[in-house]
Amino acid sequence: MNYTFKFIGLALTIGCLMACSSTPPKKRHNNTLKFTYKQWTSLTKGMEFKEVYAPMKSQVGDSKLSILRIDPSFFEFDVYSATKYNSIPRTIPDWAHDFGLIVAFNAGMFSQENTLQSRAYLKSGRHINNGELLKNFNLMLALSPNESTKRSNIEVLDLTCDNWEEEKNNFSSFAQGLRMIDCNSNPTYWQKKKQSCSMLVAAEDEKGRFYLIFTRSPYSQNQMIDFILQMPGGLHNAIYLEGGPETSLFIHVNEHHIERIGSWVSDTWESDSNRHFWELPNIIGVRQK
Repeated sequence: MNYTFKFIGLALTIGCLMACSSTPPKKRHNNTLKFTYKQWTSLTKGMEFKEVYAPMKSQVGDSKLSILRIDPSFFEFDVYSATKYNSIPRTIPDWAHDFGLIVAFNAGMFSQENTLQSRAYLKSGRHINNGELLKNFNLMLALSPNESTKRSNIEVLDLTCDNWEEEKNNFSSFAQGLRMIDCNSNPTYWQKKKQSCSMLVAAEDEKGRFYLIFTRSPYSQNQMIDFILQMPGGLHNAIYLEGGPETSLFIHVNEHHIERIGSWVSDTWESDSNRHFWELPNIIGVRQK
């Protein structure tokens, strides 16, 4: 990654953090709208995919949400970090190719001071990319459980509901992120400048299934919260992973090959022109068991 690219990546990371922040309007008309769902497409046992139109039309693009639903019992999950592998960032397809992954996606935002380091706590096995637990990043992806715990292969922990001092010993890998919906399915609306962006969000449902929700069309973080609350299945613990052109989702399993690439960020990258995956320092990967 050259210095020009690093500078752009830093600016966009800062922009993406601000881009999905918005003060909730006094009246949320979109809460009265409903999704029109198509049937899930089975990609392999325990993994399904569908695309739906968001309840509110975006100012840009097709207004679609791409949704991946995974039963964690059929798959292995882990964090892959450039600082663990020769400090070489990769595009999502390259991460998937190099490590034999069938699904790969952002592990959260990276630092503005060090582009190889996560903005918040990130750990992969014994390797610690960032050991600082941020107080305002209240959700944690927990992966690769210790065998003795008999826990799900991936969980989203709410650090205001779960005991971190206990949970940090139950899994070997973690990725911390900003909370959108808490452990009780209550929204956590952001109170910052109103902007919008492409976005990737993860969540769990009441059956313990893991969801990835991607939109290329820009929405505010608060609008996305409202969309997720309307989805069936009792989704909770929704965690913001990334926004803007760095937003990446890669799926390659059986005959199914799906790539989703972000673009838009209000005020800093108001363009729907991005068509390529950006190099990322940290990602989460999925393998079949």
